[in-house]
Amino acid sequence: MNTDGRNNKVIIFSAPSGSGKTTIIKRLLTYFPEFEFSISATSRQARAGEVDGQDYYFLTKELFDEKVKNDLFLEWEEVYAGTCYGTLKSEIERIWGNGKIVVFDVDVLGGMRLKEYFGSKALSIFVMPPSIEVLEQRLRIRNTETEEAIQKRLSRSSLELQHSTKFDLTVVNDVLEQAVDEAKINIQLFLNQ
Repeated sequence: MNTDGRNNKVIIFSAPSGSGKTTIIKRLLTYFPEFEFSISATSRQARAGEVDGQDYYFLTKELFDEKVKNDLFLEWEEVYAGTCYGTLKSEIERIWGNGKIVVFDVDVLGGMRLKEYFGSKALSIFVMPPSIEVLEQRLRIRNTETEEAIQKRLSRSSLELQHSTKFDLTVVNDVLEQAVDEAKINIQLFLNQ
């Protein structure tokens, strides 16, 4: 992939599920018109209100596996048994082809892989919840998952929080506007390098 020039820089947001990274990204997209959100592919079913090609590229597990076999992913992971998420290489080329800067919203291990791949062309931001208790409240308020799924996410979150130091910046999402402002300032500094 071509990684020359300002438009080939990338911004990576990672966090445990429910930390608010997607909300922060949506706010930042209003400040940075040169950004475009990278739509991830997943093998899970769409939740109510989710749109294929807008929220995710929803693929069958078989099609996801075929794309893995054909090396069409920049990174991918089986996050939960039978449920995979990944970044299609074609998505990055599409965004760069539009002259935009790619913004990723990925799980923690995916974020670390993307940072390793893009190196200094990437700013990796870890969105930290104020506490595990707040994280659990946020997951429950979403009301999109079973109790078993919430417990799996919380268990995974404890492990993911240990990786926060592997990112360029950690933003604690306690007060949303402060978290957005901190991310915005650091992104501006990165883009001006």
